[in-house]
Amino acid sequence: MSIQTELFDLTGKVAIVTGSSKGIGKSIAEAFAAHGAKVVISSRKVEACEAVAAAINESCEGQDGEAIAIPANIGHKEELQSLVDRTREAWGRIDIVVCNAAINPYYGPSKDIPDSAFDKILSSNVKSNHWLCNMVLPEMQERQDGVVLVVSSVGGLKASTVIGTYNISKAADFQLVRNLAAEYGKFNIRVNAIAPGGVDTPMNSNLNFPEGIDWSLVH
Repeated sequence: MSIQTELFDLTGKVAIVTGSSKGIGKSIAEAFAAHGAKVVISSRKVEACEAVAAAINESCEGQDGEAIAIPANIGHKEELQSLVDRTREAWGRIDIVVCNAAINPYYGPSKDIPDSAFDKILSSNVKSNHWLCNMVLPEMQERQDGVVLVVSSVGGLKASTVIGTYNISKAADFQLVRNLAAEYGKFNIRVNAIAPGGVDTPMNSNLNFPEGIDWSLVH
């Protein structure tokens, strides 16, 4: 991957990126490190996190960028708190948090989704972001500087007959960002969401059809 490192400088910044062992999160972490940041690679599986961190450290050898692996399941509040605590122990601060990890265990019409799947999607994709943001925002407020980035989806702006509950969660993420920006913007903290469209990542593998992925369903 070619990265234009002259675009901006993150030297000395510490960033947590959830869901960064693969897909969009991995690419974000790689780009941050290439621009000089110290990046925490986090997902559920420690081996996958360690592999990505090692690859980043090898590619950044002799430069400012650096990565460490701290696994965490976003659905468990205590694991997110451990992620934050261990990051501070390692690097003393958190300047950037990227809430990228998300799940979608159900594909199909809304009438058939089990309550357990509905609850899990909303908890993992919205409540976990609420938890993590509010674990790091106090220190950003005290420092009068910080960045929160939530990876939402264009699905939060559209209807779907296949991933409707996932889209509900992504629409909620937009509002979470608006609320946090209103609360913390006055403290020089930038809170934003990005809304990717169809991206060929492992998470979208369940949208495979005989002719390939139907990208009209991926939001």
